[in-house]
Amino acid sequence: MVSQNILYSCYVTRNLSNEQFIPEHIFLYQLSGSLTINDANREYKVATGEFCLAKRNHLARYVKEPPVGGEYKTISVSLSQVFLREFSQQFGYTSEGAVTQDAIVKIESNESLEKYISSLTPYFDSKGFEQEEIVLLKTKELVFLLIKLAPELKNILFDFKDPGKIDLEAFMNRNFKFNISMERFSYMSGRSLTTFKRDFEKTFKSPPGRWLLQRRLKEAYYLIHKKGKKASEVYLEVGFEDISHFSRSFKKMFGIVPSKIRETLE
Repeated sequence: MVSQNILYSCYVTRNLSNEQFIPEHIFLYQLSGSLTINDANREYKVATGEFCLAKRNHLARYVKEPPVGGEYKTISVSLSQVFLREFSQQFGYTSEGAVTQDAIVKIESNESLEKYISSLTPYFDSKGFEQEEIVLLKTKELVFLLIKLAPELKNILFDFKDPGKIDLEAFMNRNFKFNISMERFSYMSGRSLTTFKRDFEKTFKSPPGRWLLQRRLKEAYYLIHKKGKKASEVYLEVGFEDISHFSRSFKKMFGIVPSKIRETLE
């Protein structure tokens, strides 16, 4: 790790990330292994040697897969709104066109980007007061490189608008499996928390917490009963944090523990 802004990650086993909301743009280079990212609309795969930009204000699940007999390694750089606003003011860059709706934008491999990644290596174990200034300079360098190599990225990086108000029913039915807070749901739907709760009860005739629990459990029942999956495979997929809470809630709603449903299918 260089800092909270520039990260070097390494895993030796398959890892499912708990992070399901992308609050800031993240530039990522896949050193080894692969990264599979799922949002509500599609699946993206980032292979060894590939670059991408994960866009802010998107929901996504990450599965980090190490190569056979090796380690999963990535280098990522967070491009915060505070940093990008200051960059925009200092150098005069603005968003000038439509922004793609994709959560992940692949960036074509380039010698300049590869040299940039190599230039970060000496700082992974460095410490000291000067590190903060180095990180800032290296982050600025990256943005200049991205704009030069893919000018259309300006429309993403310097788009500072918050999400606008959208159709709540469609949004929730598409994203109910993501384990995020009510504040996140309300923000992404373009509403204050108070307005979100009011609109939610008007739309679904139920408080959001109760609706989410029931909707996730119904989806889990479907995956276990119709798709033959195990409880250990689905509880994270449908938005639960631990299997014990999932099993208790499942039994309370359906009168049977998840494992018994599988037994009836065998």
